[in-house]
Amino acid sequence: MIYTLNPTLAQKNIIRLLGVVGFAVLTAIGARISILDQPVPFTLQVMMVLAAGFTLGWRDGALSQLSYLAGIAAGMPIDANAVGSAALSGPTAGYLFAFPIAAAVVGLLAVRNNFWLRWVAGLVGVAIIYSIGTTWLKFELAATWETAYRLGVEKFILFDIAKAVIAAAYGEALHQWWRRQIGN
Repeated sequence: MIYTLNPTLAQKNIIRLLGVVGFAVLTAIGARISILDQPVPFTLQVMMVLAAGFTLGWRDGALSQLSYLAGIAAGMPIDANAVGSAALSGPTAGYLFAFPIAAAVVGLLAVRNNFWLRWVAGLVGVAIIYSIGTTWLKFELAATWETAYRLGVEKFILFDIAKAVIAAAYGEALHQWWRRQIGN
């Protein structure tokens, strides 16, 4: 941990950068902790996206997910299927593109010191990921809405609600710890 009484602007920016990169790495790790299922695998990425928004706030949470996407775009095999940049044009690309938006919205909606409102913010984040991801999946597979829902939402929804509960439960403590690190 980095402790300082009055960090300078440069120190704050370095700490913020470490947070952004840290959550990009955690999202990549969450992708690797997966049960591969086609076309959409079970992963821990959604929980990391929500935690990024809860912890870092809207701007840095979104930046962490944009950094994750930049790593994929650069060809790093850090997506769930380890295909690198090909993931940004495959069936799961919509879910990936939704990550920065979801992290930003969660960071904006997160209400401090109220678990239930944070959980609702997490559910809104999950809904954003599902809506963009399922829409992309439908068109990528030339499927019906029912098929896209079955493949991209139905089998995941209970797990993602649980991930939202976990992220909301730890969100306030992580956010408070984070604010202390950057001196706010």
